[in-house]
Amino acid sequence: MAIDDDLNQIERDTRTLKIEYEQFFGGGRSRPPTDTQWRVESLLRRYNERTAELSFGQRFRFNNLAQTYAKYHDMWRKKLIQKETGTKQHHFGAAAKAIEAERARKAAERSVPADVAVAVAEAGKPVFAQSFASAEVEAHKVQALYSKLIEARTETGESAGAPTLKDFERFVHQKTKDLKDKGGREVEYTVSIEGGRVKLKARISA
Repeated sequence: MAIDDDLNQIERDTRTLKIEYEQFFGGGRSRPPTDTQWRVESLLRRYNERTAELSFGQRFRFNNLAQTYAKYHDMWRKKLIQKETGTKQHHFGAAAKAIEAERARKAAERSVPADVAVAVAEAGKPVFAQSFASAEVEAHKVQALYSKLIEARTETGESAGAPTLKDFERFVHQKTKDLKDKGGREVEYTVSIEGGRVKLKARISA
């Protein structure tokens, strides 16, 4: 429980840090939020050195949190340099978003098994699809699906109330069994972001 509490703390502090940096760059704070940043980085360093102590699900979650923080940290570092030097980056928005989306797509492809299909939603958000013939014997697929669900919820700020890996495994096992009992060789699950909210859907595939 102490590990899960610390992971929850990292997630909360990262969200707080994001807000505090936005206030700083917007002129609402006179100094960068170094105290909050030190707290996040201390916990990240602690568990980066103790990953062997984490369960599979906890490692997935820690890696997602670390990647999210690293992305924000790089952005804040660049903005601090611009603020200190008085420079302004022109035509940044669209190009930066395109580059970031491509980096995220490639990172996702590297982090999931080859049998996880990756598509692109209409809004440009990734959709992760995973098919199960038997969730009970394909545990690695359940864990990959869980990782992508947590990653999407973290991105949209819906991480509070997220299921544990054990609860998620029970849900997928039961849902897969229920749907297969209705006919069909496999059950396909998709994680998508629609209207700023994370959706998990299951359907029978032929």
